[in-house]
Amino acid sequence: MGAQLRVYRRRIKSVQATKKITKAMELIASSRIVKAQQRVDASLPYTQELMRAISAAVSRGNSKHPLVTAPEVRKRAAIIMVTSDRGLAGAYSSAVIKETEGLNTLLKEEGVEPVHFIVGRKGLGFYKFRERAIASSWTGFTDQPTYENAQEIAQTVLEHFLKKPIEGGVDEIHLVYTHFINMGVQEVRVRRILPVEILEVSKEQALEKLETKVFPLYDFEPSPEAVLEALLPRFVENVVYTALLLSAASEHAARRRAMKSASDNAEELIRNLARRANQARQAEITQEISEIVGGADALSSATSGS
Repeated sequence: MGAQLRVYRRRIKSVQATKKITKAMELIASSRIVKAQQRVDASLPYTQELMRAISAAVSRGNSKHPLVTAPEVRKRAAIIMVTSDRGLAGAYSSAVIKETEGLNTLLKEEGVEPVHFIVGRKGLGFYKFRERAIASSWTGFTDQPTYENAQEIAQTVLEHFLKKPIEGGVDEIHLVYTHFINMGVQEVRVRRILPVEILEVSKEQALEKLETKVFPLYDFEPSPEAVLEALLPRFVENVVYTALLLSAASEHAARRRAMKSASDNAEELIRNLARRANQARQAEITQEISEIVGGADALSSATSGS
């Protein structure tokens, strides 16, 4: 066997081993997407009822609550950036980082100082490499987040929100994450968590909604303000938890797409290498036949001459 043919066969074996790995990772990501979607669907009823209760408390009580009222002067803003712990997911983390950089630029143009809270090793590595300040970070759970992880993040950010800006507090909280739409489409979204935005609805719009859907009636004890004080931290926890679940599903979808592309590229590379290996083998056989024919002719000429 010639040296060139040995090189091609060695490369084919190497690419085949890589293809097995990427195919296995594609199948694992596909199974985890289904589980992540089920967790998102399971959390939706709680989110809907929580939003109804908060809306009712705001409409019945005093809308000047600090978690609802936007400050007149904004000085500092917290940004929660949700990236992944592991790579091999295409442009999943880089798209979130790019959107966060755009939000940073926008806040600085408005005279607001951004304070960063990072979720995931990819985002943490990006900021550490550039020696940027990080208020807090969390890693190790981005592909399978739990409610306890969301509680820890929400409590840390809420502590900064409830502080005065002079003491290192923030005036608002933004969340940058990847929203899972379906298996093929995921988009990076920026959402302001606090202060909660209150939409003014006209009387006609309210009556139209009441006609199409019946909303529950609430009795608040001891008061709507006290209920709002207890519900809003739960609201922040739920928003962070939902964003973590959607980001996890998006990460698995991006990884599945990247691994499928890698498997397809490996298959194409194997076909090209096999074609070159066959050409090299054919060239070796042709050369050997030529040498045999040439030797036989030389031997025949020598015999006839003698």
